[in-house]
Amino acid sequence: MVSAADRAKNPTRTSVWLERDKPAGRARRSDQSASASSLDRDRIIAESVRLLDAEGPAKFSMRRLAGELGVTAMSLYWYVDTKDDLLELALDSVFGELRVPDVEGAGPDADWRDQLRELAVSYRSVMVRHPWVSPLVGRYLNIGPNSMEFAAAAQKILSRSGLPAHGVTGGLSAVFQFVYGFGTIEGHFVARCAEAGVTQDEYFAQAMGALRERPGFHEAMDLAEELMEARGGDTVEEMRERDFVFALEILIAGIEAKRGR
Repeated sequence: MVSAADRAKNPTRTSVWLERDKPAGRARRSDQSASASSLDRDRIIAESVRLLDAEGPAKFSMRRLAGELGVTAMSLYWYVDTKDDLLELALDSVFGELRVPDVEGAGPDADWRDQLRELAVSYRSVMVRHPWVSPLVGRYLNIGPNSMEFAAAAQKILSRSGLPAHGVTGGLSAVFQFVYGFGTIEGHFVARCAEAGVTQDEYFAQAMGALRERPGFHEAMDLAEELMEARGGDTVEEMRERDFVFALEILIAGIEAKRGR
C-alpha cells in the first residue's frame, strides 16, 4: 500500500499508474450492502469527478465520496490505497474527454496547424469544464493512458511542423502552457460567476464599473476600454474567444517562422 508519506518522499516513484491494479470487482464481504455490491472503480471515479466539479478539491474527501455512493469510507480502500490515487484516476478520466486528432491515420497531407488547433481547443475546454484539474496537473506524474495519448499526439503534431528536434518541446510549451493558463483563468472566472449567482457579463460589468469609480484607475481604464472596443465582441465569451483564437494564431505563426532557422 502506498501512503501519503510515500508520495511526499518519493514523488517520481509513487503513482497509481505504477502500482499493481486494485481489484475492480466486488467489495469486501463485510460491506456487502446493495450499494457496496455494485461498487467498482469506474463508478467511484465517475462520482469523484462529479464531486470535484461541484465542490472542488478542497472539500473532497473519502468520507464525503463514500456518503454520496452510499457505502462506508473503508469500502473505498478496497479499490484505491489513498485519496491521491483517486485524484490521479479522476484527473486521467477527464483527460479522456480530449478530442485527440488521429495523427497516424490522417495521412501525410494532414495539416499540422489544424490538428494543433483542434487539440488546443479541446484542452482549453477540459480546463474550463473542470477547474479543479489545473492545480492537479503539476502535482502528479500524469502518466495515465489518456494523458499519455494526449502527450504523444501533441509531440507527433509538432514533430511534423518542421521545427528542429531540439525545438519541439519548446513549441509544445509555448502552445500548451498558454492554453493551460488561459483555460485555468477562464475556468475559475466561470466558477466564480456561478458561485456569485451572476452571469459572466454581469460580473464583468460590475467589476468594470467598480474600477471606473476609482480616481487612480481612469487612465488605465480608458486604454483598456479602447482596446476592448477595437477587439470587438458583445459578450465576455465572444471577447474571450477572439483573444484565444488570435493568441493561438500568433503562436502558430511563431512556430512557422522558426521552422527555417
